Amino acid sequence: MPASESPATTPPPADSMFSPVSPGRASAMIVDQIRVLIREGQLRPGDRLPAERELGDKLGVSRVTVREALRGLEANGMVRIKVGAHGGAFVTAPTSQRIGEGIEDLLSLSGLTDKDVTEARQVFEIGIIPLVCERATEQDIDELTEICNRGDAALKEGFYPMELSAEFHTRVAQASHNKAIAMLADSFHGPTLLSMRHVQQSHPEMGIRGIREHRQFVAAIKKRDVDKATSVMRTHIGRTAKHVSKGN
Repeated sequence: MPASESPATTPPPADSMFSPVSPGRASAMIVDQIRVLIREGQLRPGDRLPAERELGDKLGVSRVTVREALRGLEANGMVRIKVGAHGGAFVTAPTSQRIGEGIEDLLSLSGLTDKDVTEARQVFEIGIIPLVCERATEQDIDELTEICNRGDAALKEGFYPMELSAEFHTRVAQASHNKAIAMLADSFHGPTLLSMRHVQQSHPEMGIRGIREHRQFVAAIKKRDVDKATSVMRTHIGRTAKHVSKGN
C-alpha cells in the first residue's frame, strides 16, 4: 500500500490542539496554526484533521472559512483532501518536488542570482563526492552513463538540452545513498536548470565540454578516485561560475 494511502493515524484530541482565531484574517491564521502543529510534530503525515464542522467549532469560525484554509493548505502541499465516505483532510509528507518549486519561486522573487546558485552548487556538489565515490553502485554508474549517452545523441541532433545536465547532477547526488542529500539536490533541480539555461544562451558550447567532463567524472567514480572526481567537478562547475560572474 503506497504511503499516501496508508491508514490515518490518530492525532491528539482536537480540544488540546486548536485555539480560536480572530475573524479579521481567520483563514490565514488557521493555515498558520496548522502549519505550526505539523512542524512541531503534533500533526504527522497521514493524520486526519477534524471534520470541517468540528474544526470550525474549535476555531470559532464558519465551515466556509475552514474550507478556504484547507484549500490553501492543499495548494501548499501540506494536506491532501479526499472525498467520499472515508474522505477528509489528511496531513501529507513534503515532497522534494514541492520543495523545489518553493526554492524556484524564491529564486525568482527574492533577487537570488545565478552566481548565488552556482556558488551553492560548488559547495554542495563537491562536498558530496567522497560519499558518492564510496557508495555508488553499478546501477548508479550505468544510469549516469546512460544520461551521458543521451547527451551525445542530442549533440548529434545539433542541440544539447540543459535538462540533461541538471538531471546528471541530481542523479550524482542520489548515488550518495543519503536521503537528505538526494532530497536537497532534487529540490535544487529547478534553480540549477535555470542558471544553466542562462549560461547556455551566451555560451552554447557548454554542452559539448560538459558531456566530456560528465564522462570523466563517471570514470573517476567507477574507480573510487575521490581526487580525480573532485578535480573534474571543480573544473566543471568552476567554468559555469566564471560565466555567471561575468554575467552578473
